[in-house]
Amino acid sequence: MTAPMGDAELQRYAAMLLDGCVSFRRGDTLLIRSAPAHRELTVALAEAAYRTGAAAVDAEVDDNRVYAARITSARRDALGRRTRWQQVRMRELQREDVAMVLVTGDTDVSVLAGLPPDRVAEDARRLAAAPEVRRAKRDAQRRTICSWPTTEWATRVFPGVEPQRAARLLAKDLLSFCRVAPNDPPDGKGWTTHLATLRRRAAKLTKLDLAEVLLRDQGTDLRLKIAPYSVWRGGGERNSWGRWVAPNTPTEECFISPDAAATEGTFRCSRPRSFRGRVIEGLSGEFRGGRLVRLEAKRKADRDWLAHFLGAIPNADRLGEIALVDSSSRIGKTGRIYFNTLLDENAAAHMAFGTGFAKTRSVPLGRSRYGVNRSGTHLDVMIGTDDLEVVGINHSGRRIPLIDEGKWLL
Repeated sequence: MTAPMGDAELQRYAAMLLDGCVSFRRGDTLLIRSAPAHRELTVALAEAAYRTGAAAVDAEVDDNRVYAARITSARRDALGRRTRWQQVRMRELQREDVAMVLVTGDTDVSVLAGLPPDRVAEDARRLAAAPEVRRAKRDAQRRTICSWPTTEWATRVFPGVEPQRAARLLAKDLLSFCRVAPNDPPDGKGWTTHLATLRRRAAKLTKLDLAEVLLRDQGTDLRLKIAPYSVWRGGGERNSWGRWVAPNTPTEECFISPDAAATEGTFRCSRPRSFRGRVIEGLSGEFRGGRLVRLEAKRKADRDWLAHFLGAIPNADRLGEIALVDSSSRIGKTGRIYFNTLLDENAAAHMAFGTGFAKTRSVPLGRSRYGVNRSGTHLDVMIGTDDLEVVGINHSGRRIPLIDEGKWLL
């Protein structure tokens, strides 16, 4: 079977992930979390890490069938429980010399489709609320999430195309999105330059010191309050050890956590959302007083499943993130649906139900968290098109156009 990436492409991709996303250095330890179908990239990452001078490389298997077995067959008190060695691993991930790469790409997705939403929600809620998570210092970690073009995934993106060719087409897209395609600058400079552009844009948004953001698009009319001391993020940041980290690969967004108690208006998703083996189409709804009060979908069964899931997790009906992406996104320009949140959320502006990001506040966080939502899930849905209009309102009431007809004005 022909590999979706050639040797040189694979080495370039792996090197970019380690150098440009987790600042991997000699003496570091690497954890790779991937499925068996991602083996080519797992091996390439291990080789690249050892060439850099890694102290050790560990690979953890992420298997949908094992996850489905837990959801369907575990005792109730076994849901959301980590082993002792997993708890130790979470603590170790906060060390300065440890980095993690999480690989995504459809494999055995069909086993997820029939899982009961209440047990999926309870598992997620307990995992998020565990003591090892509450004690974790997220800004100390070096981790990134990336993708590998499995044939299962590729044939969903390119239906009717022979599997090996579909995987090759998807691989070429991924290389382009990560700025390591043949026409991009060498040595990962295209990627680092792109990240720097996003960071500058986020800094400009923060400097505007906005009080509100208005989003209008096809079926979307949202008014979001921006809490005091808010900081826009994008293009990665330094962790508490001073290492540059790009958590999402690829990325096109500038994002913030709005005041969770103040979202008002309606939304309509511009892209389907692939979640737990379901493809949820035609998602729309309404917020009042920060809470989701109406939810609809093309298929009633999908709507009921998602409503049950969100309803089973405290504060999952509030917004934790709003992310702005314009029509210059390489992902969005393809016009394709990727059925992969990492890619689809960077194709268009999106919002997320559930937990927000503490790093979008510039002050020490106490109990109030200055409007950052706390929840046991983070579920992104895409709401932007090429007609997107975004306006900021500063504390003096002045309206500042940010995006018009899908294009950044900053």
